[in-house]
Amino acid sequence: MAELDVFDKPVALSEAWRVPKDGAVRRYFGTPANAAITLLCMIALFLIGKVAFAWLFVDAVWSGGPEACKIGEGACWPFFGDKLRFMLFGYFPYDEHWRPLSALLLFVGMCGLSMVPRMWSARLLLLWVAALVVCYLVMTGGFAGMTAVPTTKWGGLPLSFMLSFVGLTCAFPLGILLALGRTSNLPAIRVISIVFIEFMRGVPLISVLFMASVMLPLFMPGGMSVATLLRAQVAVILFAAAYVAETVRGGLQSLPSGQFEAAQAMGLHYWLMMRLVILPQAIKAMIPALVSTCINFFQDTTLVTIIGLLDFLTTVRGAMRDPNWQGIAVLEGYLFAAAVYCLFSAIMSAYSRFLERRFRAGHD
Repeated sequence: MAELDVFDKPVALSEAWRVPKDGAVRRYFGTPANAAITLLCMIALFLIGKVAFAWLFVDAVWSGGPEACKIGEGACWPFFGDKLRFMLFGYFPYDEHWRPLSALLLFVGMCGLSMVPRMWSARLLLLWVAALVVCYLVMTGGFAGMTAVPTTKWGGLPLSFMLSFVGLTCAFPLGILLALGRTSNLPAIRVISIVFIEFMRGVPLISVLFMASVMLPLFMPGGMSVATLLRAQVAVILFAAAYVAETVRGGLQSLPSGQFEAAQAMGLHYWLMMRLVILPQAIKAMIPALVSTCINFFQDTTLVTIIGLLDFLTTVRGAMRDPNWQGIAVLEGYLFAAAVYCLFSAIMSAYSRFLERRFRAGHD
């Protein structure tokens, strides 16, 4: 094969395209095939970005009403000016929207605080309890001078956050107990755990929500009613616990048997062995699966609409079905909902990668 003199070193023609091993350029232009794929992707992204920029800004309608958006060919920004608060907070009283906004900001702030490793202590748990109590009192009107708002008026983004994150927080310890029960040597506990896990994983979430909405009141004393929101929250907790249990069981099985034997040789009893030796290592291995579960259940809260609850996606659809805006801002509404779900899912994914790097560094 003919050779070229590159930097006074003879190299083959097939090597002439290659760039030094160091540097990010090699990933995209290291070979002719990679360079061609990279250029095609760049061209495609440029064309898509050009169309999106024109639709969002150049041809967009910035003022007016539904009539103006019917004429315009771009995004309908007046739709968000008219319906944004409804999409975020649903049928919560309009003049009281500062209450769900305050509760949402407090909840998100506590989530951000919980992501800081230095804050992981018993104090954080107490702060969470206090924050949830404050959020509940603000939403229901438990403080003096506030108008009482029933849970049937709750909706939008605060409801989706509460159902998913509160549900998963309560499901995590229950899932750990179910995973330990499924691996237990006691037949009764093992059978009960297996039946519960397999039953919950064998039916869709929509069925569990129907059962919680219809059957749960039948087991309550006469004259006592259970709020629909509480029924949905219980259903989400039980359903999520079954999936968390299988994730935890996979993490336990990933550990070598030597870890169990070493803990037993130290004289640790079962619960102390699990708390100090086994579970801390297993949780490191199951971080990606747990975060995937969190993302899935955050998105699956859209199913609560079948029992009469207005989650975030349902309020977005309700805004689009307004007679004044019906058929006008359909794409804008769905893109807004997708952007919100994508944003919070991306944050959870990024935090998952941070935890993986941190625990891997500490373990190595």
